[in-house]
Amino acid sequence: MTGIETPMETLRETVRPEWTDYNGHMNLAYFVLMFDLATDRFYSEFGLGEDYCKRTGRSTFAVESHTAYLAELLEAAVVRCTTQLLGFDEKRMHYFHRMYRTEDGVLAATMELMAVHVDLGLRKVAPMPDDIQSRLGEIFVAHAALERPPQAGRVMYLGNPVRK
Repeated sequence: MTGIETPMETLRETVRPEWTDYNGHMNLAYFVLMFDLATDRFYSEFGLGEDYCKRTGRSTFAVESHTAYLAELLEAAVVRCTTQLLGFDEKRMHYFHRMYRTEDGVLAATMELMAVHVDLGLRKVAPMPDDIQSRLGEIFVAHAALERPPQAGRVMYLGNPVRK
Protein backbone atom coordinates (compact mmCIF):
# COMPACT_ATOMS: atom_id res chain seq x y z
CA MET A 1 0.00 0.00 0.00
CA THR A 2 1.16 3.49 -0.70
CA GLY A 3 -0.47 6.48 0.92
CA ILE A 4 -4.22 6.59 1.29
CA GLU A 5 -5.77 4.55 -1.46
CA THR A 6 -9.50 4.47 -2.00
CA PRO A 7 -10.21 1.76 -1.08
CA MET A 8 -6.88 0.38 0.13
CA GLU A 9 -5.62 -2.87 -1.35
CA THR A 10 -4.77 -4.89 1.74
CA LEU A 11 -4.11 -8.44 0.50
CA ARG A 12 -3.21 -10.59 -2.50
CA GLU A 13 -3.26 -14.32 -1.91
CA THR A 14 -3.67 -17.63 -3.72
CA VAL A 15 -6.22 -20.22 -2.57
CA ARG A 16 -4.20 -23.15 -1.25
CA PRO A 17 -5.26 -26.79 -1.70
CA GLU A 18 -5.62 -27.28 2.06
CA TRP A 19 -8.13 -24.40 2.17
CA THR A 20 -10.64 -26.25 0.00
CA ASP A 21 -13.33 -28.52 1.36
CA TYR A 22 -15.30 -31.52 0.11
CA ASN A 23 -17.42 -29.19 -2.07
CA GLY A 24 -14.29 -28.39 -4.07
CA HIS A 25 -14.17 -24.72 -3.12
CA MET A 26 -12.56 -22.59 -0.43
CA ASN A 27 -14.00 -23.29 3.02
CA LEU A 28 -15.58 -20.37 4.85
CA ALA A 29 -12.92 -20.45 7.59
CA TYR A 30 -10.30 -19.40 5.05
CA PHE A 31 -12.35 -16.46 3.81
CA VAL A 32 -12.27 -15.27 7.42
CA LEU A 33 -8.51 -15.97 7.61
CA MET A 34 -7.84 -13.89 4.50
CA PHE A 35 -10.00 -11.04 5.79
CA ASP A 36 -8.11 -11.22 9.09
CA LEU A 37 -4.80 -10.89 7.24
CA ALA A 38 -6.25 -7.92 5.34
CA THR A 39 -7.23 -6.38 8.69
CA ASP A 40 -3.65 -6.73 9.96
CA ARG A 41 -2.31 -4.94 6.88
CA PHE A 42 -4.99 -2.24 7.13
CA TYR A 43 -4.08 -1.61 10.78
CA SER A 44 -0.38 -1.40 9.93
CA GLU A 45 -1.18 1.38 7.46
CA PHE A 46 -2.15 3.73 10.28
CA GLY A 47 0.02 2.45 13.12
CA LEU A 48 -2.10 -0.15 14.95
CA GLY A 49 -0.13 -3.23 13.91
CA GLU A 50 1.77 -5.82 15.91
CA ASP A 51 4.62 -3.39 16.68
CA TYR A 52 2.14 -0.99 18.26
CA CYS A 53 0.74 -3.79 20.43
CA LYS A 54 4.18 -4.88 21.64
CA ARG A 55 5.29 -1.30 22.29
CA THR A 56 2.14 -0.01 24.06
CA GLY A 57 0.28 -3.01 25.50
CA ARG A 58 -2.77 -1.94 23.50
CA SER A 59 -4.48 -3.58 20.57
CA THR A 60 -7.85 -4.07 18.94
CA PHE A 61 -10.56 -6.67 19.35
CA ALA A 62 -13.24 -7.43 16.78
CA VAL A 63 -16.64 -7.17 18.47
CA GLU A 64 -18.90 -7.87 15.50
CA SER A 65 -18.54 -9.12 11.95
CA HIS A 66 -20.79 -10.05 9.05
CA THR A 67 -19.49 -12.04 6.08
CA ALA A 68 -21.27 -12.43 2.75
CA TYR A 69 -20.13 -15.22 0.43
CA LEU A 70 -20.98 -14.15 -3.11
CA ALA A 71 -18.97 -16.38 -5.47
CA GLU A 72 -16.94 -19.56 -5.23
CA LEU A 73 -13.19 -19.56 -4.98
CA LEU A 74 -11.50 -22.67 -6.31
CA GLU A 75 -8.01 -23.98 -5.59
CA ALA A 76 -5.25 -21.81 -7.09
CA ALA A 77 -7.54 -18.80 -7.56
CA VAL A 78 -5.71 -15.55 -6.92
CA VAL A 79 -7.68 -13.05 -4.90
CA ARG A 80 -7.18 -9.48 -3.77
CA CYS A 81 -8.83 -7.73 -0.85
CA THR A 82 -9.60 -4.07 -0.43
CA THR A 83 -10.55 -2.26 2.76
CA GLN A 84 -12.76 0.78 3.21
CA LEU A 85 -13.06 2.71 6.48
CA LEU A 86 -16.76 3.41 7.07
CA GLY A 87 -16.41 5.26 10.37
CA PHE A 88 -14.54 5.59 13.64
CA ASP A 89 -14.54 7.34 16.97
CA GLU A 90 -11.96 7.49 19.76
CA LYS A 91 -12.52 3.83 20.74
CA ARG A 92 -14.08 2.10 17.71
CA MET A 93 -13.52 1.43 14.02
CA HIS A 94 -16.10 0.33 11.46
CA TYR A 95 -14.58 -1.00 8.24
CA PHE A 96 -15.45 -3.11 5.24
CA HIS A 97 -13.41 -5.67 3.27
CA ARG A 98 -14.10 -6.84 -0.27
CA MET A 99 -12.48 -9.94 -1.81
CA TYR A 100 -12.19 -10.20 -5.60
CA ARG A 101 -11.08 -12.96 -7.93
CA THR A 102 -8.25 -11.38 -9.90
CA GLU A 103 -8.84 -13.46 -13.06
CA ASP A 104 -12.25 -11.90 -13.77
CA GLY A 105 -12.75 -9.18 -11.14
CA VAL A 106 -15.77 -10.93 -9.61
CA LEU A 107 -16.60 -9.90 -6.05
CA ALA A 108 -16.31 -13.20 -4.16
CA ALA A 109 -16.99 -12.11 -0.58
CA THR A 110 -17.34 -9.17 1.77
CA MET A 111 -16.82 -8.73 5.50
CA GLU A 112 -18.03 -5.85 7.62
CA LEU A 113 -16.37 -5.40 11.01
CA MET A 114 -16.62 -3.34 14.16
CA ALA A 115 -13.49 -3.31 16.32
CA VAL A 116 -12.61 -1.66 19.60
CA HIS A 117 -9.28 -0.37 20.89
CA VAL A 118 -8.27 -2.21 24.09
CA ASP A 119 -5.80 -1.69 26.92
CA LEU A 120 -4.49 -5.26 27.26
CA GLY A 121 -3.28 -4.70 30.83
CA LEU A 122 -6.78 -3.75 31.98
CA ARG A 123 -8.62 -5.82 29.34
CA LYS A 124 -10.89 -2.80 28.81
CA VAL A 125 -11.81 -0.59 25.90
CA ALA A 126 -9.65 2.55 25.82
CA PRO A 127 -9.26 5.60 23.56
CA MET A 128 -6.80 5.39 20.68
CA PRO A 129 -3.84 7.79 20.76
CA ASP A 130 -4.38 11.13 19.03
CA ASP A 131 -1.89 10.36 16.24
CA ILE A 132 -3.77 7.15 15.35
CA GLN A 133 -7.08 9.01 15.37
CA SER A 134 -5.55 11.67 13.13
CA ARG A 135 -4.39 9.05 10.62
CA LEU A 136 -7.82 7.41 10.71
CA GLY A 137 -9.34 10.82 10.04
CA GLU A 138 -7.22 11.22 6.90
CA ILE A 139 -8.26 7.78 5.67
CA PHE A 140 -11.91 8.45 6.52
CA VAL A 141 -11.93 11.70 4.53
CA ALA A 142 -10.47 9.89 1.50
CA HIS A 143 -12.88 6.95 1.86
CA ALA A 144 -15.96 9.15 2.46
CA ALA A 145 -16.07 9.82 -1.28
CA LEU A 146 -16.57 6.10 -1.96
CA GLU A 147 -20.00 4.59 -2.37
CA ARG A 148 -21.24 2.84 0.78
CA PRO A 149 -21.11 -0.93 0.18
CA PRO A 150 -24.61 -2.36 -0.37
CA GLN A 151 -23.80 -5.23 2.03
CA ALA A 152 -22.92 -2.85 4.90
CA GLY A 153 -25.41 -2.75 7.75
CA ARG A 154 -27.51 -5.62 6.44
CA VAL A 155 -29.55 -7.74 8.78
CA MET A 156 -29.97 -11.46 8.28
CA TYR A 157 -33.48 -12.88 8.62
CA LEU A 158 -35.99 -15.07 6.81
CA GLY A 159 -38.81 -12.54 6.79
CA ASN A 160 -41.96 -14.50 7.53
CA PRO A 161 -40.68 -18.02 8.06
CA VAL A 162 -43.10 -20.92 7.86
CA ARG A 163 -43.75 -22.27 11.35
CA LYS A 164 -44.87 -25.80 12.01
